[in-house]
Amino acid sequence: MTELVETDAGTARITWHRAEKPAEKHEKTAVKAEKADETAKAARLVLAVSHGAGGGIEARDLRALAAVLPAHGVTVALVEQPWRVAGKKLAPAPKTLDAGWRGLWPALAAPGLPVVAGGRSAGARVACRTATELGAHAVLALSFPLHPPGRPEKSRAGELLGAGVPTLVVQGGNDPFGRPEEFPQQTPPGSYELVEVPYGDHGFAVPKRAPVGQEQALTVITDGVLKWVSSLA
Repeated sequence: MTELVETDAGTARITWHRAEKPAEKHEKTAVKAEKADETAKAARLVLAVSHGAGGGIEARDLRALAAVLPAHGVTVALVEQPWRVAGKKLAPAPKTLDAGWRGLWPALAAPGLPVVAGGRSAGARVACRTATELGAHAVLALSFPLHPPGRPEKSRAGELLGAGVPTLVVQGGNDPFGRPEEFPQQTPPGSYELVEVPYGDHGFAVPKRAPVGQEQALTVITDGVLKWVSSLA
């Protein structure tokens, strides 16, 4: 299901992947009702995740989350910023991205469930910058761009540490925008958790010669996120 939302930055789009109730799964597979997946639960929160500056919601990590989490009581909302919906190739300034995200928030909160604000790369920065203001339940930062490649002195750690809500960072072990060991000490302690995707780059692609395959890398992401969201109060 897709939904168009008007914002101050233009028209945005949400693609909903709603959590399935057990009854819904039984209806779809009536002949196998007795073997239906008992882990399916009614929605208990919304995970809203947006894309980065170099791609859209077709990103492998976003698609993996949308495929896995709804069976575990998490409605996943894949968010396309207005610039992507308009077909533009370059992302606008951060303040425009923030305006688009703010304009989407009422639609994301409409189901009446806690909303985890998330995104990959530039989308993760937006989620961190606006989390407290919008009342996000938590933040999921996928491939957080800690610094531009090769320029660690241009740190964006302040955005991450300033999110003000429980935060999970999922980072590729070979991400040129910031490898896991480059992330700052947590101030205050426990301000964020970090899951490393071994050998993953900024898009979580792993080399063919790596001992971890691509599907395994995606499982690290989905398992890590599922464990984290399950721990949120």
